[in-house]
Amino acid sequence: MEKKKIEDLYNKKIKLLNQFNKFYYDLSKPKVSDQEYDKLMNEIVLLEKKYKFLKSTNSPSQKVGFKPSKNFKKLPHKVPMLSLSNAFSEEDLKNFEKKIINYLDKKDEFEIFYSAESKIDGISASIIYKNGKFITGLSRGDGKEGEDITENLKTIKDIPDEINSKNFPKEIDIRGEVFIKNSEFKKLSNKFANPRNAASGSLRQKDPNETKKIPLNFIAYTYGYEKGLEVETQHEFLEMLKYWGFKTNHMNKTIKGVKNLMRNYNDIEKQRNELDFDIDGIVYKINDFKLQKRLGNVANAPRWAVAHKFSANSGVSKILNIDIQIGRTGALTPVAKIQPINIGGVLVSNATLHNEEEIIRKDIRIGDTVIVERAGDVIPHVVSIDIKKRKPNSKKFIFPKKCPCGFETIKEYNKVTKKFDAVRRCPDRGFECDRMAKERLKHFVSKEAFNIDGFGKKIVENFWNLNLIRLPQDIFKLDYSKIEALDGWGAQSVANLKYSINLRKTISLEKFIYALGIRHIGLENAKLIAKNIKSSKNFLLLSKKSNFDDLLNIDGIGETQMKSIKDFFLNNTNIKVMNELEKILEIKNAKNQKADGILTNKTFMLTGKLEGMSRAEAKSLIEENSGSIVSNVSKKLNFLIIGDKPTKRKIDSAKEMNIKILTQAEWLKMLNKTA
Repeated sequence: MEKKKIEDLYNKKIKLLNQFNKFYYDLSKPKVSDQEYDKLMNEIVLLEKKYKFLKSTNSPSQKVGFKPSKNFKKLPHKVPMLSLSNAFSEEDLKNFEKKIINYLDKKDEFEIFYSAESKIDGISASIIYKNGKFITGLSRGDGKEGEDITENLKTIKDIPDEINSKNFPKEIDIRGEVFIKNSEFKKLSNKFANPRNAASGSLRQKDPNETKKIPLNFIAYTYGYEKGLEVETQHEFLEMLKYWGFKTNHMNKTIKGVKNLMRNYNDIEKQRNELDFDIDGIVYKINDFKLQKRLGNVANAPRWAVAHKFSANSGVSKILNIDIQIGRTGALTPVAKIQPINIGGVLVSNATLHNEEEIIRKDIRIGDTVIVERAGDVIPHVVSIDIKKRKPNSKKFIFPKKCPCGFETIKEYNKVTKKFDAVRRCPDRGFECDRMAKERLKHFVSKEAFNIDGFGKKIVENFWNLNLIRLPQDIFKLDYSKIEALDGWGAQSVANLKYSINLRKTISLEKFIYALGIRHIGLENAKLIAKNIKSSKNFLLLSKKSNFDDLLNIDGIGETQMKSIKDFFLNNTNIKVMNELEKILEIKNAKNQKADGILTNKTFMLTGKLEGMSRAEAKSLIEENSGSIVSNVSKKLNFLIIGDKPTKRKIDSAKEMNIKILTQAEWLKMLNKTA
């Protein structure tokens, strides 16, 4: 088929899909069945795979629907709606419990009681009450801000409009899941792909009267912000929710120990297909609210909760090709392009092969028939091959020794394991490697970084291919007249993109540092650096060797992170990028979590084992009260806290510098606490 005919066929299918999307998302009147819709989508995607010259921003590989979220204003959550870390095995649960015991500095025999709650596969919502009245309802959004869907949520009968109980808090943010029962979904199955999509689409209707027609349910399970809540455990809170008129999950249980969690997990998994709603796992929360408070959160998840996902879904497919993808840190990851298969309701066409050693170990080859597994949110991966179905003329896959950018790849030596890493890498050349540069741009606009609405990975790919962006600063200097002339773009979509980009010209220092994509610097490390460096100006000054010592005293920043930051500042392009971004952006200085705490402007260092408290908890306690932690004895240190068997060298150095030495009891007295 000649190129022009292929393009005409492709554009015709895109146009038809857009018409279906308009009826589905904008008018809430689906024109075709899900099967027909999915068939058309698959035909478009397969055409794109077969003919690389086919591209459209209206393609299902580029975007989904009509973005109904534009219809709702966004509001911040008073307390972020965090995600949960995942567990997939008993071993994962043991590690989760071990971390908790270590953090709390308890003995192994310490008994932990969990609230075990079946994880409904629905849409998270936050219901805000003031003086007993339902005031505002928000979607989860990005966890920090959500869409105001108040009027749509008010159509759900399970959500009380007013609560008159005397013990109901003065203000509270009740959180839960909006879903559709499987029995009720049968009546809607000609309109939606699955119950979760039905719930999501219904909540995002422009007209609440349309939402009212959908049999939505709401189950409450936690709270965010509260003022006047008087409960001590999650179990007690769930009981209060029922008393106030909310529905809770009838399968909730309070359970002690990992062995019992596993028994409950296996029992529920057996019942899973008999339930009238979809569940994809069980959430375990520490039952005691005091322990929850002590444990606190990491960057985007609580330490005191975990989601135990149900066993993986798998399917059989064939490897059509093996691609080598380059990550933002230079890692070469082999990805199997497989014949598309449906695994657990998701169409899978790619499966990771992890690294070179994994391909050699399993002897994976192009043309092999393989079992592909997908568990929860984990990337689909090849589990094994069917050697009996291998063709006699198949050849071993030779892993490339060069990055597609032309540079020789390396395997780094790990000083701890005394072995070379399994992952092969392009040396950290930053933006000089076009593959790494593209991935770093995807990271730059990602949710945890700049979070530019409507500027996802596919847009980055598209703009990169059109040579519109090469470096982060290019995002803020886009030629919008060129974009408007592109296929699939118009005045309104360009205006939306411009608005989203301008909105993100103000950013916190920690997110700015994280967005730069420095290897080994995740969000937690970015927070530590921001807190100590204070300003973007100081961060830029790290490029001068004399200022690099400012990082040496940051507790939690080790040798590996230090080397990565040094390497980053040795690259002239990186420095150019930062200087350009500083001119364009308003980068907010770091703020202390609490500026008026008891330990304001005081620095501490810990040595020796504390009684009844882990070092991690002690650090959290110092930071919660506006103090700072340093990792070396220097003039910047105010207090050295000593526990059992402290390091003599640190004590001697502190005495030489006239630094005050505190016992654990003396330090706790400063906090008005007792050991």
